[in-house]
Amino acid sequence: MSTSNRSAYHHRALRPALIAAARALLDEGGPEAVGLREAARRVGVSPTATYRHFRDKDALLAAVAAEGFREFGAALAAGQSAADPFAGMGAAYIDFALAKPGMFQLMFSPLLAAQAADPDLSAAADAAFALLRKRAEASAPGPFGGDIEATTLIAWSMVHGLSRLVLDGVLPREAAEGFKRAMLARPPGAGPATA
Repeated sequence: MSTSNRSAYHHRALRPALIAAARALLDEGGPEAVGLREAARRVGVSPTATYRHFRDKDALLAAVAAEGFREFGAALAAGQSAADPFAGMGAAYIDFALAKPGMFQLMFSPLLAAQAADPDLSAAADAAFALLRKRAEASAPGPFGGDIEATTLIAWSMVHGLSRLVLDGVLPREAAEGFKRAMLARPPGAGPATA
């Protein structure tokens, strides 16, 4: 890397470059493959330069997960354009998980348990799940007699569980596609199969 590129990283672009490198590592090998040293190597800076932006690997992972939750929230919001917005959000959830398996794994990983106090990560995750809860409220009384918490939790569990089963190889990808088709074909608010 040229001196001018290294200089640019030091002034303005190192943090986003490290996050981009971490995302590439995440895509290649999952959360365990992400490290400050390797991200620094890919960006072309010394490992010590990373500490100006991230105190440790967990802080880098939290920043990556925050980006993931913002993208996830955008996907859920876009899913609301379906004839049944709740089902559309469920389909968007599954699509996100299958399109970005490394990110999805990180976002719901125990690796991030210690990062619950990270304000950026917490805000991004809370905003994404607020969309699901608002949609459950808008669907009331819905399939669970107006219990918004139950509707939210059951819908989330259903699409998250299906996504994990496919990502873990327990079910084939076609199972997710069939579920989405069936879910989106149902009339809006038509009982427990609505996600």
